[in-house]
Amino acid sequence: MITIGQLAAYAGVTIKAVRHYHQRGLLDEPQRDSSGYRRYTADHAIQLVKIKTLAEAGVPLARVKELAATTGTGEFAQAMSEIDRNLRARIEELQATRERIAQLQAGDRLFVSPQVADYLDQVRELGVSERAVQMERDIWILLQSISPEQAAIWIADKLEAIRDPEFRAICLAYDAAFDWSPDDPRLYDLAERGRRWVADRPAQDEGRPRPAVDPAVAKLVATATTPSSPAWERLTAIAAGHTAVRTGKDR
Repeated sequence: MITIGQLAAYAGVTIKAVRHYHQRGLLDEPQRDSSGYRRYTADHAIQLVKIKTLAEAGVPLARVKELAATTGTGEFAQAMSEIDRNLRARIEELQATRERIAQLQAGDRLFVSPQVADYLDQVRELGVSERAVQMERDIWILLQSISPEQAAIWIADKLEAIRDPEFRAICLAYDAAFDWSPDDPRLYDLAERGRRWVADRPAQDEGRPRPAVDPAVAKLVATATTPSSPAWERLTAIAAGHTAVRTGKDR
């Protein structure tokens, strides 16, 4: 007769593990002797070694008791084959999860097309804030989901536009304007600068038509929750012609 500590040592497990197996109904729990201690036999040791071996092999604890009691080699082999298939499936799931995590580490490229990701990388390289980059990314995620064909046309146009130094300068100025006062006269200059840039662009770039705006898509994009500020809202209003043309008093 041996103590629980000796039993655990013989099987190479902890006392806590032995008690856990008792609680799960995997290992028979002997009655206490007159001194109040549980005394274990060789049968308990054999049973515990089987449990430990199966558990370390990856057998779910819910199946351990059943398999430990199996006497037929054919039945045992069949059960182990089933467990092996389940483990393989689980490994494939874990591998897929790892691949998804690796994609997440790649940042924007998980959510948008390679062309959009390249554009966002170039926007970052300009030195604009991460706030502006994330706003752009979220809009592209939405565009590519609801209208992939139109998004493809737009991103081709954006990649062409970002090669223009004036466009890059306008991007930087627009990002900086986020923190301006809504009464800052530079907002009028920026709105006019953007208007001129659009007006001065050729109607076509290398035979590619300028992308048209689908009203339904534009309406949906407008409902997206994006960062804003009083200055940006004022700039949008100026650009849309919702305010009077600047007079001498505004200067």
